[in-house]
Amino acid sequence: MSNDTSRRVLLVVHPTRIDAKNAAEELLSKLAGHNLEIVSTTEIDFSGVRRLSSVELELLVSKAEIELAVVLGGDGTILRAAESIRGSSIPVLGVNMGHVGFLAQIGRPSISELASAIVGKNYESERRMVLQYRVERGGETISHGWALNEVTIERSSEAMVQLLLQIDHRPLSRWGCDGIICATPTGSTAYAFSAGGPIVWPEVQALVLLPLAAHALFSRPMVISPDSVIAVDIESEEATLSADGLRKFQLIENDRVILTSDNSPVKLAHIDPALFTDRLVAKFKLPVEGWRGE
Repeated sequence: MSNDTSRRVLLVVHPTRIDAKNAAEELLSKLAGHNLEIVSTTEIDFSGVRRLSSVELELLVSKAEIELAVVLGGDGTILRAAESIRGSSIPVLGVNMGHVGFLAQIGRPSISELASAIVGKNYESERRMVLQYRVERGGETISHGWALNEVTIERSSEAMVQLLLQIDHRPLSRWGCDGIICATPTGSTAYAFSAGGPIVWPEVQALVLLPLAAHALFSRPMVISPDSVIAVDIESEEATLSADGLRKFQLIENDRVILTSDNSPVKLAHIDPALFTDRLVAKFKLPVEGWRGE
């Protein structure tokens, strides 16, 4: 780090939300004078913030010269922040500026509370499982990547996609379907949940497989070992792979997608850690009024 600064924090702000921009400006004013260098790749110009190119950020991340990533936005912004520091042990502290999400604080802290937590390092972090994928074509790997929530393989046209699923090098089933979701416990409350998949508590080490609108009797959601190797063969003309809805790749017939858990988890930080049960109640406004406690 630079000689006059002992600590460095990455600030990621939703690019179009005025409330996120205003919160960032208030936060920066409260962090001033605390021997912190604030850096950002956000296109918004903030006073006192050093703008970085993606190459400069990658260098700082590789040298472990960033202490914390603070995200003001929603789950999508948090996913993009996690992508920018991929492979590091930098915790991501997300503050949702809209509806309740599962990657950020259950409750939105005041800016003073947030600033105090950053200055005093008063936050806890938890490790979240990550998926990795690779696409094989003609026996060669032509694409690879990762996802915190899910990897999906879906039809690219109105016609169903034909998929053959293998688990641990053994064929399980073939489907004509809209696609398939492979989700982490974190992703079980995202796309997989809306498609009818089970909710998996974050501390449970498992992967969720969920066929989408499959024309078959055996098309139930499956919860499998995180050590399993999943292979999906594309047997129709084309399909689209999507990782967290951010990174997409076009698949063609005879492509194979290999999915496994990754050994480099993402660290999510929280100022006031809440039980996952409480997150579910807050997110879905579940009816628990009148609960008397234990």
